[in-house]
Amino acid sequence: MNYALGKQPQTKEDRWEHLTALDDELLKGGVILSEWCTFIIRDSDMAFVGGAHLSCILTAVSGIETYLRSEYGTGKDRLMDLINNSLIDQNLKDDIHRLRLYRNKWVHVGEPWDDELPLTRPEQIEQELEQMAFFAVKALRNTIYENQWV
Repeated sequence: MNYALGKQPQTKEDRWEHLTALDDELLKGGVILSEWCTFIIRDSDMAFVGGAHLSCILTAVSGIETYLRSEYGTGKDRLMDLINNSLIDQNLKDDIHRLRLYRNKWVHVGEPWDDELPLTRPEQIEQELEQMAFFAVKALRNTIYENQWV
């Protein structure tokens, strides 16, 4: 499913259906995930369904990192290195890097007193966050379903 900006499902039920549709589309076999990863994914899904877009993005990146660490890394690897050193498809690596950089913009606010945009156009920020939340839930699922067994 690919929703154009402004066409995303808005109700909680629609958003749960969107997540289910992504699972149906992307999961063709089975996967084994750590309980930490499962917990984080569930929290990301809850944030997505509840419209907490920034929380969804932050936890989706955390879920991706937890998965990559469990499959390809150690506790000492940086997320950037986990992505680069993983055996996943390059297009997925690019998507995860895009999401990582977007997340970094929010986690490491460079100019916290330059707040004209959130004060004058909060709807622009919300729209961008919503779009990235949709991107994040799909990137998360593409990541955790990348090594399926049938």
